[in-house]
Amino acid sequence: MKDKTIAILESRAGDRVASLIRKYGGTPFLAPALAEVPDVDPERIRALIGGWASTPPDIFIFQTGVGTRALFAATDSMGLTPALLRVLEASIVVVRGPKPTAALGARKVRIDLSADDPFTTHEVLAQLHEAQLPGARSQKTPLHGKRVVVQRYGETNRELEAALEAEGAEVIEIATYRWAVPEDTAPMVRLIDALGRDEIDLVAFTSASQASNLFTVAERIAKEASLKDSLNRTLVASIGPVCSATLRKLAVRVDVEAKPPKLGPLIDAINAALADTTRPDNGDNARRYRARDDWAQSRRATSQRPFPAARLRPARPAKAAS
Repeated sequence: MKDKTIAILESRAGDRVASLIRKYGGTPFLAPALAEVPDVDPERIRALIGGWASTPPDIFIFQTGVGTRALFAATDSMGLTPALLRVLEASIVVVRGPKPTAALGARKVRIDLSADDPFTTHEVLAQLHEAQLPGARSQKTPLHGKRVVVQRYGETNRELEAALEAEGAEVIEIATYRWAVPEDTAPMVRLIDALGRDEIDLVAFTSASQASNLFTVAERIAKEASLKDSLNRTLVASIGPVCSATLRKLAVRVDVEAKPPKLGPLIDAINAALADTTRPDNGDNARRYRARDDWAQSRRATSQRPFPAARLRPARPAKAAS
């Protein structure tokens, strides 16, 4: 990463990611692309908890620490936390990772199933399939007929919802917050302009919504086509497969994907990819840089399957000493 400029669209952990980039000698370009907006409907929560007294859910899935804490904050304000705890006591409680685990631990909630590292939807479903669920009609379809409550994070987990419904489960979603385009979009506009001037070496996306929001802002300023072209001649890093799929739908090629889909492996992958672009080339880096547009055109014509394109990207010419 040394002497490279890395664009970061992360909001909550943006400063932490920027510190890691500086640690490796890079220059972070912060352009937060997500805002967490409270999305609690007290009356819906009241109605759900009231209904669960007679028709309780079989399974309760917690996906995030932020959402779990927000749900309990809402029930605290309505005096419904004891009722919620009774529901959880009678349900199978599933967590997607360490953050909801900690939030539930603070409320002394028993946890029955925990997704394994890397804590994705795939691991949640694997736990449900491997568990001996009480009352399961069939081991092949253990979720058939089950009522499953899913604590939503910033957006609906379409993959999880579709998988549960495909197996015959009834899915009940509880929203506590949603992701939106930040009120201050100036940093994102500056990033779009900097990409157009080829001033960014790599753009790091840590969620699918960041990609969608960046293109939303580009559309507002009539630079959507320009943004696609700019990203397709710049290295693009993705936190994981869900984020990568969204980028490809937006016609953006993914060069680096973290495995497992976590910040630490993403930073390591970015560092390794950028190291490849700085290999000696007989002093002809300027020629390679001028060839970048031709390379980008050929890259867009190839398969959308991810590959280590970092090895192909021309190196940026050395900056003149000040």
